[in-house]
Amino acid sequence: MMCGLEIHVQLDTNSKLFCSCPTNYQDAPNNTNICHVCLNQPGAKPYPPNQYAIDNAIKVALMLGCDISEEVIYFMRKHYDYPDLSSGYQRTSVPVGINGELNGVRIHEIHVEEDPGQYKPDRGTVNFNRSGIALIEIVTEPDMKSPEEARNFLNELIRVLNYSRCARGEGTMRADVNISIEGGKRAEVKNVNSIRGAYKVLKFELIRQKNILRRGGEVQQETRAYLESQMITVPMRLKEDADDYRYIPDPDLPPILIDPAHVEEIRENMPEPAHLKTIRFVEEYGIDESDAKVLTSELELADAFEEVAKVADPKTAARLMRDELKRVLHYNKINFADSQITPDDIIELIELIDTKQVTPEAAHKLIEQMPNNSKSPKEIGKEMDIIGVVEDDQIENAINEAIENNPSAIEDYKNGKENAVNFLVGQVMRLTKGKANAGQTNQLIREKLDQL
Repeated sequence: MMCGLEIHVQLDTNSKLFCSCPTNYQDAPNNTNICHVCLNQPGAKPYPPNQYAIDNAIKVALMLGCDISEEVIYFMRKHYDYPDLSSGYQRTSVPVGINGELNGVRIHEIHVEEDPGQYKPDRGTVNFNRSGIALIEIVTEPDMKSPEEARNFLNELIRVLNYSRCARGEGTMRADVNISIEGGKRAEVKNVNSIRGAYKVLKFELIRQKNILRRGGEVQQETRAYLESQMITVPMRLKEDADDYRYIPDPDLPPILIDPAHVEEIRENMPEPAHLKTIRFVEEYGIDESDAKVLTSELELADAFEEVAKVADPKTAARLMRDELKRVLHYNKINFADSQITPDDIIELIELIDTKQVTPEAAHKLIEQMPNNSKSPKEIGKEMDIIGVVEDDQIENAINEAIENNPSAIEDYKNGKENAVNFLVGQVMRLTKGKANAGQTNQLIREKLDQL
């Protein structure tokens, strides 16, 4: 299998690429965020390209390891006849970035183009609010050899785009999926709008094309559509070649020459890409790659970890933030940036655990109360009455009480039922309000039961 992707990503700008119409097309009534330019009315001329969009395209290209073109950048007219394209052509630039790489997949080029409108064939309507919004198209080489590789690449790309703060998010991303297998021609599946969808498309096409070749047929070079409800692809038309689009330079738009000094300014101010940050975390802090990937899943979470690691043991901080903190964030369905938890809060919680003012078990309960809480971990712990070291005699008294009140657990233990010990540990934790150390308590209970 050979798979290449053409990923279209909306850039997060306030105005469109060639006019000043707003870009909040999803919130506005149909056909209201429009003007004579983005509707291509007779005599209308496009504005010079939105510089913020061009700068964002350069930033994403740099984060994907691309070389920025030193040639003159100009926009081409890509001609095709479709109801969502009022001009009959789409303006698309020559490559801004080339020769990048992500997750072992080569990036062939990145260029800027305008989004078409939204056509609904079942209703016969077009909403032009989206028409003219700035896009980047990221074109990969056919380096992915399985649906799983393609899924991993797209997940990694989403992380890069989130770090860049340039893109509108996965919900506006669309991919054209190109797939072929040895002995067959390439099929392109248009406008797949999710990572899960791309994975399903590749799984289906792999089987469909193999079956055609197995029966002695020929896989056509064609464009197909993905029916998400049925998880299948269906033919649309024979695949166009570049000549079919009749590319010509747009005479209404000025050429652009990107200043190398401006590129370096963007490079200096952009965040470190997630995939490179993951590698650095492993090398610099000595943590596992799996931990590093979780910690770099959000830019704010990664920044918080680095602040915590200046004070606390990096491995301890990584385990706490990867396991307990992410568990709580996932349960509350929020990102770290929205949790109002600060690096100082995490440092204080680690100090409470290290000084044995709270047990690890009690800390699990404490951290659940931290999101969107203005109080410090110590204040929360005091309110929960879980702060404080339990003396050995208190633990021993609690163990004796738990054993005395649960004679059936003693019999279960003697009959080889290990769950009896866990039950008694739970009783001791209840009696000590979670302040006892579970591992130590488990060992003490076993010693006591063996003496009976």
